[in-house]
Amino acid sequence: MSEGLAGRGEFDAVVIRTDYAHQRAWRALVATLAQHVHFVDDPSWSGAPVDDILTATRDADDLSVVFLADTTTMRSAPPTLLAITTLTREDCEDDEDYARLTESGRTFRTTPAGVPGIHANLSLGNLGFEEYAAWAGENPDGVYRSA
Repeated sequence: MSEGLAGRGEFDAVVIRTDYAHQRAWRALVATLAQHVHFVDDPSWSGAPVDDILTATRDADDLSVVFLADTTTMRSAPPTLLAITTLTREDCEDDEDYARLTESGRTFRTTPAGVPGIHANLSLGNLGFEEYAAWAGENPDGVYRSA
């Protein structure tokens, strides 16, 4: 599965398609996110659980978050992608640092408009995954919406 990451630009967010039942919704999502996004559209990822995706993306350089276009994404209006931190305990300074990173969970949902900002800020270290996850958790539907 990790072959789908080949050709990713240094500054590109990664969106992995795991739902193949909703072609029209996928095309609309791709059109919305067209710039600075590397799309992984390979049926070998179909239905892949989060742990498999984390394993497959583990060796990708400079990738601290991936976004899944899963069944929930394709069925929600507006669509919401699942943001997943790729950072593990080994990537953190200590247990306390990892606990802070994951205090609101290792995943949260975001609208497509949030993808570029989340990816850029995490890549630059301006904000942490835990901040976005907490902001998502403040909304009744658990979705992060960019300002």
